[in-house]
Amino acid sequence: KVVSQSLIINNYNRNKINSMEPEFCYGNGSCVRMVYPVAVRVTLYLVLGSAVVLTVLGNLFVIVAISHFKQLHTPTNYLTLSLAVTDLLLGVLVGFPGMIRSVETCWYFGEMFCRLFLSYDILLCTASIMNLSFISIDRYYAVCHPMLYPRKITVHTAVIMILVTWCVSVVVGFGMIFLELNILGMEELYYNNLACEGECALFTTVVASTVSAIISFYLPGFIMLAIYLKIYMVARRQVRTIGLQNTSSSKVDKHQRKATKTLAFIMGVFLSFWTPFFLCYIINPYIGYSFQPALFDTLLWLGYLNSTVNPLVYAFFYSWFRKAFQIIVSGRIFRSDMSGTKLFVE
Repeated sequence: KVVSQSLIINNYNRNKINSMEPEFCYGNGSCVRMVYPVAVRVTLYLVLGSAVVLTVLGNLFVIVAISHFKQLHTPTNYLTLSLAVTDLLLGVLVGFPGMIRSVETCWYFGEMFCRLFLSYDILLCTASIMNLSFISIDRYYAVCHPMLYPRKITVHTAVIMILVTWCVSVVVGFGMIFLELNILGMEELYYNNLACEGECALFTTVVASTVSAIISFYLPGFIMLAIYLKIYMVARRQVRTIGLQNTSSSKVDKHQRKATKTLAFIMGVFLSFWTPFFLCYIINPYIGYSFQPALFDTLLWLGYLNSTVNPLVYAFFYSWFRKAFQIIVSGRIFRSDMSGTKLFVE
């Protein structure tokens, strides 16, 4: 146990030190700060800042569109609205302070805000995948049980799903950090040998990283993949059955299949962007925390970029989003009769 703890301490502290002009965040005894060249810092601020601004603005458009236009008031879109709120909050509460932390390599906002920052990070990641999980359930009933769908998935059902998503995410996010479940059993080692002033990073034990990753990412991800595989098989069978019939029923089925493909694509993008981070997250404690912080930071930002991409997916797949965007940007949304605008043919 002593040897393993020494390995953890040596690897964790060694990875904080970089050959790039090491300085201290608050003087001797505080965390080591890596000073990037001015050109690198400016580039990072421009790239990351642009990503954060696009995340906020893009998801704000989605929220305004679904909230304002009555035709978009459906259970599926309410779940999509919840996902957009998650992405917006990620940009505001995590993106901006995370950008400063990544570029300056120090945390200058105090211990309490660090705890809040880490809690928001876990909370919003959990909320994202739970929103996507409930969206997959919505799509399962829409495609596999279309006759039951209007009775099973109602606005009331969607509201319950959203409440469950946010309640569970709040408990997981704030419980992990404020109850110190991430360092359970290693508190003395962490505070005496690893923690330093000017750092705001999530340190997790083997048990904490494994359990949290399985609950917050791997298990719901596997369930979603299984659901969409089932949807794909049923949809293919429906296509063969319906053929080229030009009936109102086939048009509805086509509309549902298009919505399902779009939301499945969004789920695929989410898993693609976050899987690299969660692979490192779950492996790192088992190898004595050998991964460099820069690698973790890069993969974490790759995950954050998922929230930037989602509105672009809506713009690419949904004609209603493009039309709503034009109405919002032109200012016509403020006209009293615009909420009833038909954005697509039902």
